[in-house]
Amino acid sequence: MKMHARKAFALVCGTAAAILIVGTLSVSVSRPANATPQFAASSGKPCGQCHQNPAGGGKLKPFGEKFKENGNK
Repeated sequence: MKMHARKAFALVCGTAAAILIVGTLSVSVSRPANATPQFAASSGKPCGQCHQNPAGGGKLKPFGEKFKENGNK
């Protein structure tokens, strides 16, 4: 009986640890995409050309959607 309880405890702890690790990784690895000044400089276009916000990031204008669909070209 004690052996069964130990295995169950180990399984619960292992599962909890796995959930904690996956949750931590998903929060730390995924980030929202943001416009960068380097991308604007390399494309030769201001951020406001593609983005609703002139500073870049966020919702795209129709031009930005087409630019994105065309592989950023």
